[in-house]
Amino acid sequence: MLPNETSRQRRTSKKWILGLVTVVLAFSVLSACGDKKEGAATASPSASAAATGNPSDIIATYKEGGKITRGEFDSFINVNKMFSPQLAQYLADPAFQQDMLKQMVTFRVLSAKADDKVKADADKQVTEQMKAITDYFGKQEGGMDKQLKDNGIELKDIESLMKLSFYTMGSMESKITDQAVQDAYKEQAAAHAFDVATVSHILIALKDSATQKDLRTKEEALKIAKEVKAKLDAGGDFAALAKEFSDDPGSKDVGGTYKDANINEWVTEFKDAASTLPLNKISDPVESTFGYHVMKVESRSTKQLDDTLKTQIKSQLAEKSLSEFAETEYPKLIETNNLPKVEAAPAPAASPAASPAASPAAK
Repeated sequence: MLPNETSRQRRTSKKWILGLVTVVLAFSVLSACGDKKEGAATASPSASAAATGNPSDIIATYKEGGKITRGEFDSFINVNKMFSPQLAQYLADPAFQQDMLKQMVTFRVLSAKADDKVKADADKQVTEQMKAITDYFGKQEGGMDKQLKDNGIELKDIESLMKLSFYTMGSMESKITDQAVQDAYKEQAAAHAFDVATVSHILIALKDSATQKDLRTKEEALKIAKEVKAKLDAGGDFAALAKEFSDDPGSKDVGGTYKDANINEWVTEFKDAASTLPLNKISDPVESTFGYHVMKVESRSTKQLDDTLKTQIKSQLAEKSLSEFAETEYPKLIETNNLPKVEAAPAPAASPAASPAASPAAK
């Protein structure tokens, strides 16, 4: 159990297959759908979104002669679904389909602006990613062929979407200046986005990290935490006591220590303590949702703008530009759109009690 288990899961999910950018890049495909409504139509995982009609039928056109056929659109969705199977539940949702169309048109328009250098660099990345993907799915039950068949796509469909994605991001990133990166770094650093700390802690947890069964009450946990602090204040070895008492399997065998960790990945209480506690002092028990932590902050600093961080910030800025383009320019590009339209929610009916005629004050 990390101070924030959710953060670790989120980081893992983002890079689950080599940071694949083809899976709805800077957009949230579920944002247009919201929470799945009770009774909403669903589709089987192998079905494409409203896959009706001839694959050659044109479902949308956009400026400068662009067009998207039913077959191209279904392939685009099915590749995304192969890497994010949870999308299957949204296939019949008009909002989801419209959002995917927005992405597809945006990718096509922006990828076409990529210059030769961007394309050459992107092609190398695509080759590497395609090998990694085929290796990964080749080890799954039924191998790559089964994955392709189940999702109704071919290997070339994956490569095509990969190129769209890499060309798009490469083109957007090439427009990000060094000054823009510097400015973004200063702004984010001022907001403590790059603060790191080395923190040792001994967690007296309320629940078992594996089973989530109750281990002890808050009162019992606090009592043990105070006993641990007393042992440390008396000269006890932090690493030995962490191994004996800590309920954090991620750190108990390494002295209870997280080294040079981003404090923003921790729950608020732990983060605040890591940000403010005096260095190299044993803290009083710090309460969090996990239980009580006896902490020692060994160092604090702000991560400097190195090449890795520059790349990270440039990607952030490119994704922001991509999202802004999709929201502001996409509506101007579309000429025809034959996909189901999203129905506007009906306005709530006025309550009789809220009606001026029914209000005592109006009489």
